Amino acid sequence: MIVRNIDDPEVLATTYRAHIGGTARMIMTSQFLKSIEFFAYAILPPGNRLEEHVDPVEEIYYILRGGGIMKVGEDMKKVKERDAIWIPAGAPHALENHTTEETEILVIAAYPRS
Repeated sequence: MIVRNIDDPEVLATTYRAHIGGTARMIMTSQFLKSIEFFAYAILPPGNRLEEHVDPVEEIYYILRGGGIMKVGEDMKKVKERDAIWIPAGAPHALENHTTEETEILVIAAYPRS
């Protein structure tokens, strides 16, 4: 069993600037996981944007708190607390926090099954 807390020193050490507008921490990575690439926690401050980018992994963004405008491919939708957004591998995506509070996101990423 592996137990990681968002504030554990090994998790804090992974803190990085995520796609220009956010801050993220890798809670668990493929170092331990067998079929998932990573499980991360991210914060997007009000008015900031995770710049549009493409990942080779399939992802799910789960909005813990806050919200914003999510773009996946050509599709744009308003997202809010408790929404889960599926992002296919290779799909361009971005998230803009148009709210007045921080948006907290859990991100799960996995390579598509072959």
